[in-house]
Amino acid sequence: MTFSIVGYDPTTGDLGVAVASKFLAVGSVVSWAQAGAGAIATQSYANLSFGPDGLALLAQGTSAQATLEQLLAADAGREQRQVGVVDAQGNAATWTGNACHSWAGGRTGAGYAAQGNILTGADVVEAMAMTFEQTQGELAERLLAALLAGDLAGGDQRGRQSAALYVARKGGAYGGVLDRYIDLRVDDHQNPVPELQRLLELHRFYLTPPKPEDLLPIDQSIALEIQTILQQVGYYQGECSGNYDAATHAALQAYGGVENLEERLISETHIDQQVLNYLRQHVVR
Repeated sequence: MTFSIVGYDPTTGDLGVAVASKFLAVGSVVSWAQAGAGAIATQSYANLSFGPDGLALLAQGTSAQATLEQLLAADAGREQRQVGVVDAQGNAATWTGNACHSWAGGRTGAGYAAQGNILTGADVVEAMAMTFEQTQGELAERLLAALLAGDLAGGDQRGRQSAALYVARKGGAYGGVLDRYIDLRVDDHQNPVPELQRLLELHRFYLTPPKPEDLLPIDQSIALEIQTILQQVGYYQGECSGNYDAATHAALQAYGGVENLEERLISETHIDQQVLNYLRQHVVR
C-alpha cells in the first residue's frame, strides 16, 4: 500500500529511504537506515522486525541480497511482504511477494532499490528509478525527486496521505552526536510529497551550514543594513554606524538564536547570503 526508494551515495556515504502512501505516518513503519550499514524499506503488511534485524545484519557486513534472503527465510508471511534493501557498498535488492496487491513490483539499480504495491501501474516504479539515476546532488534531494516522480506518475492508487524522508550520515545529526542526518515526516496531509519537499527546503536552511561561496564579507554597507534591521526588530540598541563591532555581532547572534539561525551564523567577519535575505524579508517597515 506504499511506494518507496532506498538509496546510497558513494561520495558522502549517506544511506536513506523516501516513502509515500495512503497510510497514516508511513515513515514510522517503513523507513530504516544506519550509517555504515544500510537502508531498508519494509512495507505491504509490513514486518517491522525487518528494520532492526536487517540493519543488524547489514552492520555485520552482510550484503543487501543476503540480508533480504535471511529476513524472508524467517518470515512465514513473506509472500505478503515487500522490501527494499541497500547496503553500504551500494548493492541493492528488492522483494515483492506473490500475495502483494496489484500493481506491485520493484526495480534495482546502482545504489538504489525502488518498489511499490497497490500502485496505479508499473510506471510509478520506473519513474522513481529513472529520476533517481538522472538527478544530481545529495542523496536526500535525489530520493525526494524520485518520490515526487512516482507521485506524479500516479503513486498509490487509493490516494495520498503521508510521506517521509530519512537519511543517515555518520555524525550528521544536529549536534553531531548521532547519524540521524535528515528525518522528516508528513504524517497526514492532502498532498504529502510536495509538503515533504517544502520541509526539506526548510531543513536545508535551518539545519545545514552555509557553503563557503555563500558567505559575504561584512563590509560597511552590509554592517549598516544589519544594524538598521536589528534595531527595528529590537535587538540592536547602538548607533547605526556601519561598523560591525562586538555589539552588532552579539545582537545578530541573539536574533539568530531566537530565529534558529545558529547553524548559519558561523563567522564573525562574514554573513551567509541566505541569512541576509532572511533579515531583509523580516524587517519591520
